[in-house]
Amino acid sequence: MGVRNRAPRPAGGSPPRLTVSSLPGCDGLRVAGEVGLVTRVDWERALERAVREGGRVYRLELSAVTFVDVAGAGALASAAENLEEGRRIVLQQPPPTLRRLLDMFWPGLPAIEVHTP
Repeated sequence: MGVRNRAPRPAGGSPPRLTVSSLPGCDGLRVAGEVGLVTRVDWERALERAVREGGRVYRLELSAVTFVDVAGAGALASAAENLEEGRRIVLQQPPPTLRRLLDMFWPGLPAIEVHTP
């Protein structure tokens, strides 16, 4: 029996997706879907863009993100640590899993600000 190297597929059979689009009116991105093994490259590209672009504040609107695995949270923490001093990433409506992971493994990271309704 071999080791399974793929993330499980949702009940509908289609692979997890992640969509990323510009956030109108400010420096930032709107992200929707799941952050996991299958979508990690897209997530990391979005985070590289956050580090590269923008002013003091870069917004990630995450209300349509349904799941973030620990590696995805780690990529976010790493991106925040690579920001120039005084810059920050503002997470708007992140999923509870991401908030818990950040609190558990990267508490008090000054370059990440979480906004929830």
